[in-house]
Amino acid sequence: MKKEVKLLLATNIFPFIGLFIISLWIILGGNKNIALYLTLIFFFLFIFGFYYFYVRRRIFSDILNFPSVKILDTSVIIDGRIVDILKTNFIEGKIVIPRFVLKELQQLADSSESLKKNRGRYGLDNLSKIRKELKEQVIIVEKDFTNIHSVDSKLVKLAKILNGKIITNDYGLNKLAKIEGITVLNINELANALKPIYLPGEELQISILKEGKEVGQGVGYLEDGTMVVVENGRKYIGSTLRVVVTSVFQTAAGRIIFARVKEERRFG
Repeated sequence: MKKEVKLLLATNIFPFIGLFIISLWIILGGNKNIALYLTLIFFFLFIFGFYYFYVRRRIFSDILNFPSVKILDTSVIIDGRIVDILKTNFIEGKIVIPRFVLKELQQLADSSESLKKNRGRYGLDNLSKIRKELKEQVIIVEKDFTNIHSVDSKLVKLAKILNGKIITNDYGLNKLAKIEGITVLNINELANALKPIYLPGEELQISILKEGKEVGQGVGYLEDGTMVVVENGRKYIGSTLRVVVTSVFQTAAGRIIFARVKEERRFG
């Protein structure tokens, strides 16, 4: 990485060094041929234009886009929701897949344990979808850190080198990255943020599935998985009814909606 940055800096000043040498040669040579002056200026502009629009924009495009780099970890690839999120184009910049993450997915896919094998194969399928959908936006980075054994620590190290952000839904990696000053895009936090907001007084139709922790409470769930705790809802277990939101409580795991029965009439 340091070599690439030094190379970028060196090539940035190349056109200006060329201009200085040409100007010095003209001045010291005392040549007053206007045609020669115009030819040299045109030649310099051509070289500068070629450098800027081809060399700098194409060869060093990845380096110039480092602030936009997003690094995917193993858990978020296996989760699968990242595939649909990337399709929406809300996440810009290069999508980086480290080779050591691919290796971890392959090890899971080759595992003798059925659950690990299924998770690994599902992750590889998701990765194929991402590469097919985004094409050149996805970059496989070969860089590895042989002196670091933890994949999470490798991801943090790579994010520091690339000045990138880590996309994950792993709690441990989330904490480690934030301690190290790395920006984390957490899929679970995104999902919670996108859940509909319900205010006190709004009505919901909910199926009561089980009893709550407190006496008389019934519990149901919205389609997005949000828990709804219904006061005096225990007697309606197995039924669907209208409830009125009384309060909303935010937890680390998500929102919990508290409600009361609007009317005694059942819908199912």
